[in-house]
Amino acid sequence: MAKRLKAPLTDDEVQSLRAGDEILIDGCLYAARDAAHKRMMAALEQGQILPFDPAGQIIYYVGPCPAPPGKVIGSAGPTTSGRMDAYTPALLERGLKAMIGKGDRSREVIAAMQKYGAVYLAAVGGAGVYLAQRIVAAAPLAYPDLGPEALLRLQVESFPCVVAIDAHGNNIYEQVRLKLGSPANKEEQDDKEQ
Repeated sequence: MAKRLKAPLTDDEVQSLRAGDEILIDGCLYAARDAAHKRMMAALEQGQILPFDPAGQIIYYVGPCPAPPGKVIGSAGPTTSGRMDAYTPALLERGLKAMIGKGDRSREVIAAMQKYGAVYLAAVGGAGVYLAQRIVAAAPLAYPDLGPEALLRLQVESFPCVVAIDAHGNNIYEQVRLKLGSPANKEEQDDKEQ
């Protein structure tokens, strides 16, 4: 049975999640991709405050399509999370508790997740139209000149995710690589055989 989450997330909620848990999110998400993350980091470097307080919050790595007539938002599938890796530790340090995207994260991000107590949630790539149906409201929050990469505030109902990496460092991507044997593992074995 899926667990329900609603931000702001508490440390206890985050620590209770385990890689592989199915999640349904209700409430607020913040939508941001790499261009918005770059702007947020520039603001922090200049001593400015962010457009939202990340403490306890969830960021969804998405650049939605324009809303068709009668719809709140267009297709809203996850983007590749690794593009945000350079910016993520600074947001985790400021209390960000969850990120939603697709694909694995860097060692540095995983270490920061463990240090600050955060989780990484995977949404299904290629399901942008379905995921958009779970978004019931969308409003620009900052950086409107970035178009689809602007920072948005989304209201969601039963938004589906899976805990891909938990706050303890358990990682479903690593588990699959170990089962299947990844190229990195094969290269390590080839080096040992030479």
